[in-house]
Amino acid sequence: MKLQLKPGKKVYFASDFHLGVPTAETSLKREKKIVRWLDECSKDASAIFLVGDLFDFWFEYKTAIPKGYSRFFGKLAEISDAGIELVIFTGNHDMWMYGYFEKEFNARVIYDPIQLFINDTKVYIGHGDGLGPGDKGYKFLKKVFRNPFFQWCFHRLHPNFGIGVADYWSRRSRAQANDTEQVFLGDDEWLWNYSKEIEAKEHHDAYIFGHRHLPLDLEVGESSRYLNLGEWFSKYTYVDYDGINFSLKTFEA
Repeated sequence: MKLQLKPGKKVYFASDFHLGVPTAETSLKREKKIVRWLDECSKDASAIFLVGDLFDFWFEYKTAIPKGYSRFFGKLAEISDAGIELVIFTGNHDMWMYGYFEKEFNARVIYDPIQLFINDTKVYIGHGDGLGPGDKGYKFLKKVFRNPFFQWCFHRLHPNFGIGVADYWSRRSRAQANDTEQVFLGDDEWLWNYSKEIEAKEHHDAYIFGHRHLPLDLEVGESSRYLNLGEWFSKYTYVDYDGINFSLKTFEA
């Protein structure tokens, strides 16, 4: 994927909004903050990348989607109508996107990590789930969740039941993962190590991931960086690129 960034314009990156949890009230408060951030981005954005887990659960039936998020959706439509490129990566909580975001918001939806060229800057970007060593259990589940046959089976369930069961499972998974997701693993940070493995084979100026819920800016070799976008439960972090520098920032600290 290639972008030509004009002087005075920026590219913005954020991930892990997890809209929908832990309660409707707190999710709505977070949604309004995300909308304010998108308003700020719109002032000078050439493109906005939302790098996975925008929702704590998302599954598109042919004629039904999970309810809610009207403010967020309205802002996405406004951004798209203004001519700002909108790129959405699926994450491990919202991998079941089947055309709604392309049709309604003219977004580009991406399911796996890609190479992104911003002028002459080369970036490797993806949500980050299932990459690197270990986590074999999740990697197996991801294959199941992305299998067309199992997706077809889930589509056969009534939305009230299917979305309800999956939402309940997602909330339990979120509650169990919160503590471990806030701990920096040092040399065992697997997305950092994964970036180093890719860098040893092919140079990239930056590696951008979400998933870990930790805002990180770490060196990968002498001329490359690993940036993790953090999360929007408590840190509200994002990255912007102005054509020269990648900057890890906090919104309304």
